[in-house]
Amino acid sequence: MRTALALGRRGMGACWPNPAVGCVIVRDGRLVGRGWTQPGGRPHAETVALAQAGPQARGATAYVTLEPCAHQGQTPPCARALIDAGVHHVVAPLEDSDPRVSGRGFAMLRAAGIAVTTGIGAAAAARDHAGFFLRTGAGRPLITLKLANSLDGRIATATGQSQWITGPEARRAVHAMRARHDAVMVGAGTARADNPSLTVRDMGVTRQPVRVVVSRRLDLPLTGALAQTARDIPVWICHGPDPDPVRAKAWHAVGARLIPCAVSAGQIDPHSALAALAQAGLTRVFCEGGGALAASLMAADLVDVFAGFTAGFAIGAEGLPGIGALGLETLASAHRFRLAEIRALGPDAMHIWERRR
Repeated sequence: MRTALALGRRGMGACWPNPAVGCVIVRDGRLVGRGWTQPGGRPHAETVALAQAGPQARGATAYVTLEPCAHQGQTPPCARALIDAGVHHVVAPLEDSDPRVSGRGFAMLRAAGIAVTTGIGAAAAARDHAGFFLRTGAGRPLITLKLANSLDGRIATATGQSQWITGPEARRAVHAMRARHDAVMVGAGTARADNPSLTVRDMGVTRQPVRVVVSRRLDLPLTGALAQTARDIPVWICHGPDPDPVRAKAWHAVGARLIPCAVSAGQIDPHSALAALAQAGLTRVFCEGGGALAASLMAADLVDVFAGFTAGFAIGAEGLPGIGALGLETLASAHRFRLAEIRALGPDAMHIWERRR
């Protein structure tokens, strides 16, 4: 199962809206097939592994990181493929949360006389599939909030200089994180100030993440990197309900996708934006700020993973904070996270915190 989970992670960021599933097929103690969900979500992990195993799948055990699908979509159901291949035992940690499956895959396998074992590797699988479960269950994607800041929590000097707070090792780790998410998201202020490309570089990815900008007024530069590459790599803009028609037409013309969202307290309502992104198929979103967007997500309790990169120097109170005002009056009101990982990256420290569930 650990091997299957490791294989499944290879599909993260490339197979949405489908889950990133891994599958290994073992016969007589020997691995005869392996696979993971391919870019775009097809073919599924089980299909790839069965094709590799061929006739050796008969009488074998399949280890799959999520319940095999039971519904007819663009391809036949994977539960049926396992039955037709003659697999005699399926080990899967969790039931699929998609209402089209949700136990039907296991039932189909058992009805065909195939032994089904569940629960093995369930904690790791739940973590890997958290974005898929949130999309199908809560109607929103998983949110990872990334901050690269100084020791005193600043992301830029008072003049806005931010390149580079952290070193090359930390920046490479950020690119690896981008690659494992379906989309990279920033606020309009960050898009205007930094002119970011928001792409994954030097990682050999086959499918770049969607670039999402939250801009209530669509007041983004059409001469920037995002606009100039929108036809090659998707750019989605979450905007208010009444965008300027001239700006909207201009962004349509360069190839951007415009997503209308509700407005609350003068800014894009984060619940509305994430619901729209989930409806469009996203399961995992990597948010890189700025401070106002980070604060709106934190205040709404929508951050699932906090990825901090801290450099060994201070900027001072005049610097720009990584997270804007949250309006907290007591410590008890703060959302608490659980430390999941901490390690050195060159001269910097990376610390990963996860939502307490």
